[in-house]
Amino acid sequence: MLTEAILPISLSIATLFCSLVAGFLFAFGLVVMPGIQRLNDREFIRAFQVMDGIIQNNQPIFVLVWVGSVIFLITSAMLGIGQLNGLLPLLIICALVYIFGVQLPTFTINVPLNNKLQTWDVRNLNERTLKTARLDFEPRWNRWNIIRTFFACLTSTLLIILLLTYD
Repeated sequence: MLTEAILPISLSIATLFCSLVAGFLFAFGLVVMPGIQRLNDREFIRAFQVMDGIIQNNQPIFVLVWVGSVIFLITSAMLGIGQLNGLLPLLIICALVYIFGVQLPTFTINVPLNNKLQTWDVRNLNERTLKTARLDFEPRWNRWNIIRTFFACLTSTLLIILLLTYD
């Protein structure tokens, strides 16, 4: 049957894309944010604006991986109905963990923080305003990035286990 042939491909792509998202979030938390944390408030805000601007301008490979991770994970779960038997609950758990632990916080917390940061004109803000703006942004963004990273890594690990046990 065609869906039997498509499931392993869809599951493999979902695993790859979810793992790339996990790696992106991990690298941001481990290297990028600690790196720009060393900048003064004006430089920090401007550096984040520039990096986020690349993402928000729909960088095509980023969009493909980020959106594709959700599409292929959900597609795999739907294709897995009737095929994965005992492994289907694991795949459904992966999808739920990823959607509620990675995607939901991204679009309800991190992206709104990014969007607010994009509105700041660092050239026209005084040092006190810059410091307040950074303090309103950085701790919350970092906290939620750690949460997203954990759930993205958990999803990738579970997907790898699923791929290894799927026949």
